[in-house]
Amino acid sequence: MKKIFAVLLFISSAACAQKFSVQEIAKWKKQASTVTIIRDKWGVAHVYGKTDADAVFGMIYTQCEDDFPRVERNYLTATARLAEVDGEEFIFNDLRQRLYLDTLQAISIYKQAPDWLKKLCDAFAAGANYYLYTHTSAKPKLLTRFQPWMPFLFSEGSIGGDIEKVSLRELKEFYGTSNSPVKEKTRGDGFDEPEPQGSNGIAIAPSISASGNALLLINPHTSFYFRSELHMVSEEGLNAYGASTWGQFFIYQGFNEHCGWMHTSSQADVIDEYKETVEKNGEAYVYKYGTDLKPVTSEKISITYKSGSSVSRKDFTVYRTHHGPVVAQRDGKWIVTKMMVEPLKALTQSYTRTKSSSFADFQKSMELRTNSSNNTVYADDQGNTAYWHGNFMPIRDPQFDWSNPVDGSDPATEWKGLHEVKDLLHVFNPTNGWIQNCNSSPFAVTGAKSPQRKDYPNYMAPDPENARGIHAVRILSDQKDFTVEKLIATSRDPYLPGFEKLIGAFAKIDSSEFRSRPFELIEPFRMLAKWDLRWSTTSVPTTLAIYWAQNLRTNVAKRIPPKSDQLSVIHFLAESTTGQEKIDAFKQTLEELRKDFGTWKMPWGEVNRFQRLNGKIDSEFDDTKPSIAVPFTSSYWGSLAAFGSRRYPNTKKMYGSVGNSFIAVIEFGKKINAKTVITGGSSSDPASVHFNDQSQMYCEGRFKDVFFYLDDVKKNAERTYAPSRE
Repeated sequence: MKKIFAVLLFISSAACAQKFSVQEIAKWKKQASTVTIIRDKWGVAHVYGKTDADAVFGMIYTQCEDDFPRVERNYLTATARLAEVDGEEFIFNDLRQRLYLDTLQAISIYKQAPDWLKKLCDAFAAGANYYLYTHTSAKPKLLTRFQPWMPFLFSEGSIGGDIEKVSLRELKEFYGTSNSPVKEKTRGDGFDEPEPQGSNGIAIAPSISASGNALLLINPHTSFYFRSELHMVSEEGLNAYGASTWGQFFIYQGFNEHCGWMHTSSQADVIDEYKETVEKNGEAYVYKYGTDLKPVTSEKISITYKSGSSVSRKDFTVYRTHHGPVVAQRDGKWIVTKMMVEPLKALTQSYTRTKSSSFADFQKSMELRTNSSNNTVYADDQGNTAYWHGNFMPIRDPQFDWSNPVDGSDPATEWKGLHEVKDLLHVFNPTNGWIQNCNSSPFAVTGAKSPQRKDYPNYMAPDPENARGIHAVRILSDQKDFTVEKLIATSRDPYLPGFEKLIGAFAKIDSSEFRSRPFELIEPFRMLAKWDLRWSTTSVPTTLAIYWAQNLRTNVAKRIPPKSDQLSVIHFLAESTTGQEKIDAFKQTLEELRKDFGTWKMPWGEVNRFQRLNGKIDSEFDDTKPSIAVPFTSSYWGSLAAFGSRRYPNTKKMYGSVGNSFIAVIEFGKKINAKTVITGGSSSDPASVHFNDQSQMYCEGRFKDVFFYLDDVKKNAERTYAPSRE
């Protein structure tokens, strides 16, 4: 065990310490000469290579040009080395990562990979390393060399992978000490949970489009600047455009000349917790399984972390059963979390889907069944539209409640293989003409014609409905003549259905306090009670509603049932809070607005702002510096266009950091017709013209044309070059 340990430490150190050889540099220069990069007038990189590997080389090179810190950050996370850069509070983030996949496993998987995939991984490492060689001004925090096995540690592009469902707090309580810090996710918009992260996907069939072509909306809700917009083309059939997570060599959400794919975060139950009955047997541990006692295996894991100006190490003895690693202890039982760990298949699926030329091709990639955290919305140039709820789906005994930990000692709780793709909850060419998923219930995916809950096991689709899902169904029903522009407008419809019951309950309050203080309370009360529930930059009621609802929820947070979904929380606020509690939260809102701005009559756009001051990963905000009014709101209240904003310790205004990020609408005709917009711009360099050139467009809902064909790219080229020295 100590030998394995030493090897891991050596490999980790070598990954960031080796110098580039003359032979490597010559090889990279040769590959760079086969790559052409055309930056269009928006700074979007269109990468052309002879082979797919050449395109990957150039694509990773351009990602590093645009935002190397985020590329490095993602691989610090994936290689479990965050604590080496950011200190002791990230030790348990790294430990969690190492419990499921480590460097030695990634190297082994790389060696097993087919030659075509190895070439892509080699090109990934070569492109990143050539960037570092040619850009001496780049200052990596740790990773001065990228390795071809690294992509197997980061094979799926979703925001917040499956592993984040393992609680760092519980992991610390089981393996740590009382004084060990831990870095959990921060709060988002002032609620007890972060701003909902997920996505909207809408597919429009030819039957309800103006042109007779299928359309697709790609609308991920992520932390801002989470992905880059780019275009990859090769002479081997690659021609994919869309959003790519920093450091990954495939288009995660996007389209090619034949089809498009949109992933929305899923709550399909694909991760299970097992309660293990463990007892001591001499110096070792055993656990009950059926009528037997099986040995708990153990291993040593060492996490290196930054401590002041030096580096320290913390050693852990970790435990596993055949279900997986032990991650917590509850009520005397050890808790094991079991999840999918299939990096080779996952990376294969993530890449091959981007080269699909038909529905059959795309379905073939889905058969790999390793997209564990997402649903998929699809459209193509043959007029097909489709939806799959999840992809990786273990077969389980439906007699158990899989939403809670199950008895690990009962063999009946074992996974029994995977559901076939054909058996998943899915939709293909629905007769109503549209498909929607907003991280909402799949039993409303096509409105009244949706699949029925009774036909599927509970674990396959436990996703609750949310206000966005309700909004999408309403606005899509009975619509026709969709165009790219109409679908963009639909995705920005300003109605907020999440406030219907809440404002309705508020409007019914008959308060003597209101009557005794008419000049202070009656005017804002009536303004809010008569609100049309639509956001806009000029809307004062939107400001009152958002502040009031947040204050009300915060005030009664301890009474809200644990694990309540979004609609349940909204219903609780409307139906289970008293009139006085609603009034108190309203008075609190008016006082806050007067204190911060001198008046409660604050238009929403004056309070809700977009600001990009620098390229730092952790955004900074400043009321004294320029910012832009944003009309849309948190998705919590049903806004399809999402903008999760909050106040910061040094601000009075609310600034967004999560929500709409890369948005695209594509029409699949004889030629691709597409428009996109992203937060800020293509570059993370404040000195670049493309740092903020899309910010106003993003806020106002103005989209840019996509230059998909080479002639159009050349006509709108800003710069054409091959990877070379800066």
